[in-house]
Amino acid sequence: MGTLLVTALGLSAVRAQTVKDLQATEKARASVLKLGVGRTSRVEVKLRDQSKVKGFVSDAGQDRFTVTDLQTGASQTIAYADVTEVKKPGSGLSSRALIIIGAAAAGAVIVGLALKPAVCDGGAQSRFPC
Repeated sequence: MGTLLVTALGLSAVRAQTVKDLQATEKARASVLKLGVGRTSRVEVKLRDQSKVKGFVSDAGQDRFTVTDLQTGASQTIAYADVTEVKKPGSGLSSRALIIIGAAAAGAVIVGLALKPAVCDGGAQSRFPC
């Protein structure tokens, strides 16, 4: 009876791991398909063995995709199941985010310059903003 219980619990753990792996595989496939194929489809792929592959997606199939190094031209075919993460290289702040931050900073300077005469009343320079 105990063996049956352990087997049943072990089997469900294996099944849960398989579902998690399938979700990770689908996520990797979706990321690659979203980026597309071609020299402009640059990627940085992190594999299950903790290694990284950089380049562009030169081919994308149902079970695997090919990453070609920009400098050497060497290609590496990678199975989606071996991937833990797919991202665009240097995907820190996007151009849109940088433009918004710059506009907010410029707006703060303009508002500060507009409010200074109202806050600083004719030479009372003992207060902080004046």
